[in-house]
Amino acid sequence: MARPAGLIGLQASARRASAKDDPRYTAAEFPTNKLLYLTQLADDCGIDCRAWFAGLALTRAQLADPALRVSYRQAERFVRRALAALGAAGVADAGLRIGREGSIGGFGLLGLAMMTSRTFGEAMQAGIAHHKICGCLLDLSFEAVDERTVALAAQPLFDDNELLPFFVEELFASSTMIARELIGPGLRPVRLELAYPRPAYASEYTALFGCESRFDAPRCRLLIDMQWLPHPLPGYNPLTAKQALALCAQQRTPDGGEPHQEIVAAVERLLRSRLAQQPKLNEVARTLNLSERSLRRKLAESGRIFREIHDRVRAERALQLLQAGALSVADVGSAVGFNDPREFRRAFKRWTGMPPQDARRAGG
Repeated sequence: MARPAGLIGLQASARRASAKDDPRYTAAEFPTNKLLYLTQLADDCGIDCRAWFAGLALTRAQLADPALRVSYRQAERFVRRALAALGAAGVADAGLRIGREGSIGGFGLLGLAMMTSRTFGEAMQAGIAHHKICGCLLDLSFEAVDERTVALAAQPLFDDNELLPFFVEELFASSTMIARELIGPGLRPVRLELAYPRPAYASEYTALFGCESRFDAPRCRLLIDMQWLPHPLPGYNPLTAKQALALCAQQRTPDGGEPHQEIVAAVERLLRSRLAQQPKLNEVARTLNLSERSLRRKLAESGRIFREIHDRVRAERALQLLQAGALSVADVGSAVGFNDPREFRRAFKRWTGMPPQDARRAGG
């Protein structure tokens, strides 16, 4: 029996309110692949996507930056706006459209790790273990169904069932396309199990996957015959696979550490783009459409202060430039906002414990 629309809306609002109390909701840990694909689909359909970015401290140009990470909150709001606009234009199957374009090359380092795996099963395991670095906004697992069948299982983050069809369609479609790229067009899933109602375009599932699709299932799973797992891959290279997997493990965030809260990541992005201008707190707040007081409070809630973030970003950039060796110490100081070379030398030693000249020699 279908639930009343009002009840569904209330439950969704309650889930979002609960998610706001979870620090993972605003942790900037997801690449922007899905957001970028949606803007490209909007272009193909002649849809203006500028309104999708409102209030998210993001610009369209930033989506192409491989180092950019966004929070689930930012991605979820963006995707909701995108799907509403696409749906109004008659594009209900956005997930399938995007997923059909999936290729191993689009997975970057993870694609390389999968392509150079020994078997298809090992490639699947690599993809599931590192799915977040491709911007996947679902929890994934790999499980045995019976003695002949295994499954890629997907669960929504923060119980966000409203966006589940889009995320699952894109994931299962792209996974199927990549699997066929790895082992040939003969691969057909055994069955799809989907924890949402049958859409009006369900016939497209059959055309793409070539198997039965069961809607309103308890969980979302893509079932595969176990015979495919030991299938050897022609691009197997143990050294390249090991190196690619090691790099994948470092890619959760650009600096390899724990994900920052989205407000911290937004401030860092803005500072990096304007280091030479020495942006002040009030200027950063204004650019992010916040009051200075609100920005200070949001940073404090994340356990950070503006000066510490500014100093760390300047120190990182100065160290990069010094070790590159192309600029003088004075020019490096100017590049990170210092007019007086002596002031830069004092600041750099305070940040790193060594003078700029020593940092340059260490880099050489």
